[in-house]
This record gives sequence, structure tokens and C-alpha cells, in this order.
Amino acid sequence: MVRAMQLLIQTVIDGLLVGGLYVAISIGFSLAFGILDVVDFAVGEWVVLGGFAGVAAHTWLGIDPIVFLPAVFVIFALIGSLVAPLIYRVRTSRYARPALMALAFTFGIAMLARGTMLTTVGFDPRTVQTSLVGGTLTIGGVHMPWLRLAGFLFAIVTTALFMGFLFFTRTGLAVRAAAQNKRNAGLMGIDVKRLSTIVYAIYAGLTAMAGVLIGAIYTFTAQVGPQYSLLAFFVVVMAGLGSIGGVLVAGLFLGMLQALVTVYVGADYTLAIVFGVLFVVLLVSPQGVLRRGLAA
Repeated sequence: MVRAMQLLIQTVIDGLLVGGLYVAISIGFSLAFGILDVVDFAVGEWVVLGGFAGVAAHTWLGIDPIVFLPAVFVIFALIGSLVAPLIYRVRTSRYARPALMALAFTFGIAMLARGTMLTTVGFDPRTVQTSLVGGTLTIGGVHMPWLRLAGFLFAIVTTALFMGFLFFTRTGLAVRAAAQNKRNAGLMGIDVKRLSTIVYAIYAGLTAMAGVLIGAIYTFTAQVGPQYSLLAFFVVVMAGLGSIGGVLVAGLFLGMLQALVTVYVGADYTLAIVFGVLFVVLLVSPQGVLRRGLAA
């Protein structure tokens, strides 16, 4: 009985630690949806590209990828600032269905990024090497690997900074106004295109940083991007489209649910059960777990 309870606690803790990284991936994704009105199919590719950036930092530069994280943010924020105006242009174009065209455009970005990675680095699995691998913090018989703990703390800190940016800065206030009603925001003199670029740049940088940590925890290849896109989509929909607060709850819940299903049911059933739960949540609360998002 004691051993079974210890296993349950360990599984829940493991799930929450990984769930923190899902929050880090999804929070920018949710805000990018709020201001661009498009689901970015390339979110998984940002994660994988971040993982490869961590591999390159260790292999080519001889730098611990954890130390390299600020540089990863800057590099991918710059790349994101170049991509965002293209998405905005497609989204606000005069096509019959600009939202559908924007979805197709982000899907094209994902395919281009994945194809480029496969051509340049191949199909071989990679792992980000860092000094945090192997260390474990043990409290009351519960083991918490330093690497997963660092990922969880990263998620909490970045989420707090993101929320501080949104609620305590003039730019953040403008972002929230534009996310609620772009037309009214434009009438008040807010440059929605510029804000879209800022938000997407931050989102790309944060997602790539999370990709470094995920690449250190899990082995990855150039082909796993769609898996993380699927998980981010799950978190954002379960949170409620456009709900930042709900992302924290949904991300931690997803990590915990995955861990419990893997240990007690089997890894092969993870996606089926995860999306079965999502289906039930949407039936009960189409606006997400906190009932603050847009109806999905």
C-alpha cells in the first residue's frame, strides 16, 4: 500500500514537472492566436529547432545549453519577428477566406522547417547534453531530476514574466486590447501589426527555449514537431481559446494525465485517452477549464 502510494505521488510529480514545459510552449501560442487569430501549425517546429540549437551549442560552441538559453531566445525572437509580418499580411489579405489561408501558410512554414531539418541533420535521434543531466533532488522518497525541476522553474518564471508584461506594461495593455477587439484597438491608435510582430517574436523565443529543455529530457528527431503541435493545441483548446490563465491549469493537467496514463495504462493509449478527456471537457465547458476563453 505504501509503495503504491509512493508510486502515485512520484508519477504525479513527474507529470507536473513535464507539464510546466507544456505551459511554456503553449502560453505564447495562445497569445499569438489571440492577436493573430490563427492557429500556428509551426509551434512544434519551433520546439524542435530549439532542441537542435541546444545540440549545436554543446557540439559546436562547447557551451552548456542551459547557459545558452538567453541567446536562443534572442535568435529565435529575431526569426519570429521576420515570420510574423508574413502571417499578418496573409491573415489580413483580401482573399475570400484569409483565416484559412493563414492556417495553410503556417502549415507551409512547418513543412518547410521540417524538410530543411531533415535535409541538414537527417533522421538520427538527438539529445541535448547539459550538466544538469543525472542530478536528482530527493524529498520524502520522491525523486525530482534537476533537469525536470529546472524546466518546471523555467515555465513558472517565464509565465510570471509574461503575465507581468501583459498586465503591468503599456505594450502589454495594448496587446490585451488588440486581442479583445482589433478594430477598436486600431481606432485608438494601436499599431496591431507591430504588436503582432512583438508577440510572435516573444512566442518563438520562449518556445525555442522550452525546446532546449525538452530536448534534454527526451530524445527527439526532426520529425517530432507535429507531436508537440498537437500537445500545444490540446492545452490551448482545453484552456479556452485566448485564455492565458487557463493555459497554466491545462498544461499542468496534461503533463499529469500523460504520466498517469503511461504508468497505469500504457504509453500506447496516451493520445486516445488525452483527447478523449479533451472531448469531454469541451462538451461540458466549450470555453475551457476556467470558462474564460472563446467557445471552441
